[in-house]
Amino acid sequence: MNRMTVVAAAAALILSACAGNPEGKKAETADAVEAGESVGTAYNVDTTQSSLIWKGTKVTGFHEGTVDIKSGSLLVDNEAISGGNFVLDMNTISSTDLEGEYKGNLDGHLKNEDFFNVTEFPEATFQITQVTAGSSANNVVIAGNLTIKGISKNVTFDADVEELTETTVKVKADFNITRAEWGVNYSGKQDDLISKEINFKVNLVANKA
Repeated sequence: MNRMTVVAAAAALILSACAGNPEGKKAETADAVEAGESVGTAYNVDTTQSSLIWKGTKVTGFHEGTVDIKSGSLLVDNEAISGGNFVLDMNTISSTDLEGEYKGNLDGHLKNEDFFNVTEFPEATFQITQVTAGSSANNVVIAGNLTIKGISKNVTFDADVEELTETTVKVKADFNITRAEWGVNYSGKQDDLISKEINFKVNLVANKA
């Protein structure tokens, strides 16, 4: 093996180990905690107006897409969010950066045992366990139990309350999680490794019940 071949092989090895994470602040993760009883007025999540967008990166690029929010609610007490939950339909996980056969192949892969195993775990859930004031009047820090593939972890992240009225609540959050903590361990191809973190952009719109 000549020197140029050795250098090329070394460069390929280094590149394969450098799958940068998607842009986003990593959520703090801890063991799941028991959710206390929250009080407040219920606002039902409008699943047609709400969304979850995911993004994962790899050495050669990225993929992004959506998962449908199946149901959920937010609680409001003393003009502040006090609790809530939502359910994701994992059978709807879909890539939006691909079309045709390539999209079908990726979507199918995301649904099988390498990733989210939607046959065995058709839903993912999030249950708020604590809400505290954030860095500004419209910012809050939300902690909650995130359950994916039957594994529950408590995650803490920043969220922006864009609207809170007598009839409507609108909340947005943008954060990363380390996927292996929820048993999503597929590393990708040897020469095209996948990032350890996934980015979630959550947009919730809820209307007074």
